[in-house]
Amino acid sequence: MKRIYKQGVKDDAVYFVAKEVEQTPAFEQTTLFLVGKRPVDEIINTAKQYNCTNVYFGTGNTFYPADSTDWDEWDKMISTVLDAGFWATLDFDVSLAQGVHEMTVASHNKFIPMIAVKLAYTGLFNYNATLKIDDIDFDKSNPGVWCWPLSKLLDRDRFTDWTQYEDDTIL
Repeated sequence: MKRIYKQGVKDDAVYFVAKEVEQTPAFEQTTLFLVGKRPVDEIINTAKQYNCTNVYFGTGNTFYPADSTDWDEWDKMISTVLDAGFWATLDFDVSLAQGVHEMTVASHNKFIPMIAVKLAYTGLFNYNATLKIDDIDFDKSNPGVWCWPLSKLLDRDRFTDWTQYEDDTIL
């Protein structure tokens, strides 16, 4: 994951630590970010060493379970971190929402599902653009649909500029 860190531009980070800058329930918490899967005891020890209260999984688009065994490994890893008293954020693509909902961690009160909707050139849509949260089919899993003007979603108080990530420190 090539990006700017406190140490400069790097592409080999496995762990890094920073205050959470995105507007989630873990906003401003000291957070351990990890790229891919790691041994859970290593995660917990590293989080404790850096006084983290939140662990951010799936950093750099690394949560794409290959099969049911992989899903179970992610679930167990995150569950163990939650059971150790930490908050846990899982950043995942919207296409994986149903699978994440089926994980045992999904109902934990300190689990933060970070549903990533990749939408390029968002600022170029006109004022009438509307974001629709739909169902997988008519009346299948949701009570209806939600629509929100994109212009309201793009309010400054919900925006995180890319420069806010540059203070992240690679461990």
